[in-house]
Amino acid sequence: MTDNKDVLVEFRDFGFKYNAQQEPTLFDIDLCVRRGEKILIAGPSGCGKSTLVHCINGLIPFSYRGEMTGSLKIAGKESRELDLFSISKTVGTVLQDTDAQFVGMTVAEDIAFALENACVIQDEMKKRVLRIAKTVNVQDHLHHAPGELSGGQKQRVSVAGVMVDDVDVLLFDEPLANLDPATGREAIELIDELQKETGAAVIIVEHRLEDVLWRHVDRVVLVSEGRIISDSDADTLLCLDLLSKAGIREPLYVQALKYAGVFLTPEKKPSDPALSCLDEKDREMVRQWFEASGKKDASKKKHSLLEVKDLCFSYEKRNRRVLDRISTAIYEGSMTAIVGTNGAGKSTFSKVICGFETCQSGEMYFDGIDLKDLSMKERAEHIGYVMQDPNHMISQTMIYDEVAFGLRNRAVPEDEIKSRVDDVLKVCGLYRMRNWPVSALSYGQKKRVTIASILVLRPKMLILDEPTAGQDYRHYTDIMEFLKSLRDQGITIVMITHDMHLMIEYADRAIVFSDGHIIADDEPARIITDAGIIKTASLRETSLYLLAKRCGIDDGTAFVKRFIACEREYRR
Repeated sequence: MTDNKDVLVEFRDFGFKYNAQQEPTLFDIDLCVRRGEKILIAGPSGCGKSTLVHCINGLIPFSYRGEMTGSLKIAGKESRELDLFSISKTVGTVLQDTDAQFVGMTVAEDIAFALENACVIQDEMKKRVLRIAKTVNVQDHLHHAPGELSGGQKQRVSVAGVMVDDVDVLLFDEPLANLDPATGREAIELIDELQKETGAAVIIVEHRLEDVLWRHVDRVVLVSEGRIISDSDADTLLCLDLLSKAGIREPLYVQALKYAGVFLTPEKKPSDPALSCLDEKDREMVRQWFEASGKKDASKKKHSLLEVKDLCFSYEKRNRRVLDRISTAIYEGSMTAIVGTNGAGKSTFSKVICGFETCQSGEMYFDGIDLKDLSMKERAEHIGYVMQDPNHMISQTMIYDEVAFGLRNRAVPEDEIKSRVDDVLKVCGLYRMRNWPVSALSYGQKKRVTIASILVLRPKMLILDEPTAGQDYRHYTDIMEFLKSLRDQGITIVMITHDMHLMIEYADRAIVFSDGHIIADDEPARIITDAGIIKTASLRETSLYLLAKRCGIDDGTAFVKRFIACEREYRR
C-alpha cells in the first residue's frame, strides 16, 4: 500500500455486487489515479465502466446499493467512511446529458450552486464564479439561461459548475456523446487545457477512442466483463489486438495501417494522429496498398423516392428560418446520411417530412404522391421515423404488443397482425423473445424493437435519428449491419448522425446541413476531405485524410474510398 499523497483514487482488490443481482459487476479491481494524470476508461457496453465511475463519485453506495469488497480510497480515506458531500469535494462529475446537470435559471446561478450550498459570502462567490467562467470561456454568457446555449457551451458550464469547488478529480462521463464532431474536438481540447492549468486528475469515460486521443492521455484503462484487462499507455495498447477483441473501435488510421501491413510498435507512437514516427518503409507500404485498389462499381440509374423543392420552415417563436429553401432528393434503396452541426436543421427536416411539423412553403413528393395531401398517420404508411432514444417510443410492456401496437391502432385483423408481427420479429432477430417484457432487453435490443414496430407498417423509407448514439463498437456494428440488411431488402434508409465513422463506412451519400441550408450533397469520401465544408458544417477532417497526406498521397478522397472498400470487404 502506497503512502503517496498524490494518489487521489486507489482501488485495491476491489469488487462490487448490486443487491438486485446474483453475480458481481466488478472483480479484482486494482487502479490508482494520481494528481495531474489524464486517464481514459474504455470498454464495451455492460462491462462495468459505469459502476466503476459510480464508485469513484460516491453514487455507490449512496444511490446504488450493493456489497463492496476490498478497498477504495478517495484522497487517502476509505470511501465507506466518507459521505457523498465529502466525496464531491474531491471528485467533480460532468454528466453525459448536460441538461440533466443544470439547476440554475442562469449560467451564473448554475456555476454558483455549490458555493451557495457551502454558504460562501456573496462577494467571494461572485469573484470565484467570474474566475471559473473565464477559465472555461463562458464569461459572456453568465446572464443567459442554460437552454439558450449551444451543446459545447452547455458542457463548459457543466465543467465550471464542478470546478468552482476546486475539486482534485474531474470525471467526464461520455463527454462527446451529444456533440457534433467539431464541438467534440473542442471539448477534448478544453479538458486538456483544464488538466494542464489546474493540475487536477482527469478521468474520461468514452467510447470514441480516436476522438479522445486527439490530445495526449497518460493511460488507457480497458475494462471487459467487470475486470481491468489492460492499464497501459495508448501507444502500447494500439499495437495489440485487445481493443478489437473487447469490442472497441480502433482509430481509423490505425486500421488503415494494419490493412496496409504496417507493423506497429510503441516506438512509432501510433496514438499520435500526426504519425510523425512512421518511416519511409511504412509510408511506401501504405502507398502500395492504396494503389492496389480494385475497379470502381458501375454507376446505377437512381429513382427518386422522396423529392423536396424549396422547402421553408420556421418555428413560431423564432425570427429566422430553420429550413430555408431546401431542395434535395432521397434515392430508392440508398443509405443516406444527414449531417451537420447541432441546430443546423437536420431533425427539423425529418419532422417536416413525417408531418410532425407543417412547412410554410415548398413541395414534397414521395414516390410521386404529394405529401401535403397526406395526414401524419398516412405518411407513416410510407415513411417510418425512429427516435434516438428507444425509451421515448416504447409504450407497451411486452415485445409482441409493442410491435403490434401500430397495426392494432389501424384496426388490422388480429390474424393478419400475428402473421406480420411474427415475420418482422424474425427479420429483426427478436422472434425468440416475442413473449418477453421489453424491460428485459438491452438498449440495442430495444432499438431493434422500435425499428420492428415501424417496419411492421411496411414503410418504403426509414428515418433514424442518431441510430448508434451511445453504442460501443460491437453494438454499433450490429445495428448498422442490421440496417444494411434492411437496405438490401429494398428499404431506403436515412440516418441523421454526428458520427463521421458511420457516414464514411455505411452511407452511399451524405447531405450536409448548415444554418438551415444544404451546403453539400455528395459521396461521404468527398465531403469528409473538403476543408471548406468541414469548417462550415462543424464536421471534422478524418484521420484517413491526414494519413494520406503523411504518406505523400495527394488524392485524399480516393484514399478514403480505398479504406471504405476495404472495410466493406472485411465485413463481408
